[in-house]
Amino acid sequence: MIAAHAHGDRTPDEMLAHESASLDALAAGIRNPTLDGLRSHLFTSGHFRPARHDYYDPRNSFLDEVLARRVGIPITLAVVAMEVGRRVGVPLDGVGMPGHFLLRDKVDRTVFVDPYHQGRVLDAAGCRALYRTVAGDGAAWHDEFLDPVDKVAIVARILANLKAAYHRRRDTAGLRWVMALRTRLPPPYADPPDEFARLMAPLN
Repeated sequence: MIAAHAHGDRTPDEMLAHESASLDALAAGIRNPTLDGLRSHLFTSGHFRPARHDYYDPRNSFLDEVLARRVGIPITLAVVAMEVGRRVGVPLDGVGMPGHFLLRDKVDRTVFVDPYHQGRVLDAAGCRALYRTVAGDGAAWHDEFLDPVDKVAIVARILANLKAAYHRRRDTAGLRWVMALRTRLPPPYADPPDEFARLMAPLN
């Protein structure tokens, strides 16, 4: 849906069919359908790499672009891993830790995966250490940061990333459609109707 709004030349159903075929092909290439096999296939074999040179490029938030370019940010790389994992019987949850999206093994809930750093495996202490590098040593930690999040929360967070990316670029057209989608999210994720006008004021 997000990519369809961004590109404007295909419907969400058309985008879904295209992206599903790409995910099916990735899943078909996994010879060892375990968490280690999934991690190796996606993140250490050169299939996907982190967006280090232009982290805030909006393309890093579009699933079709991530699949085509094999480059993404933590949350979109996590979505790829969740969808490929679902296809091969490796169930993963998305974890909305502030500042850095993670994955959690649904079978062994003490195991976390960082899709942005070559799929490295972390325990809870490792996640806290990663959080400190992102948020600063003095930032408060809450164990709830490692709770799984649902699909609506993932969509909301991707749209929040795009909102920030387009605002940084002063891209009014991009910001407009992102804000239109964000106002339609259910509580507590929806922006107030006047949020777009507030964001536009400094750019006017």
